[in-house]
Amino acid sequence: ASNVNVAPTTTTVARNDVVWTVTRVVTLLFTVLETLLLLRFVLKLFGANANQPLISGLYRITEPLVRPFQGIFPEPSGPPALDLAALLAVAFFFLIAALIVALVRAITVNRTV
Repeated sequence: ASNVNVAPTTTTVARNDVVWTVTRVVTLLFTVLETLLLLRFVLKLFGANANQPLISGLYRITEPLVRPFQGIFPEPSGPPALDLAALLAVAFFFLIAALIVALVRAITVNRTV
């Protein structure tokens, strides 16, 4: 019989906990951003009153997130407003979140030789 220890080391367990925590935090942060952007898209699509404080607050918070994507496609005029910049921002932030999680996992993967 072989006397090989196959249990994970304390360092491995701690590293896995850190990786799990970082990926959860990144996923949560980007999910909140994407949800706010999708809410902005839906509210603009249905012509929500931008003078209402809750709606104007949401637009103000999400404006810096969509600004880099405005003007990529011409914006249709009149209601309903199709906020393509918000959809592009959602796709962009989804990809950035996936990239960050993949990088964290790749950098911290257990390397066995």
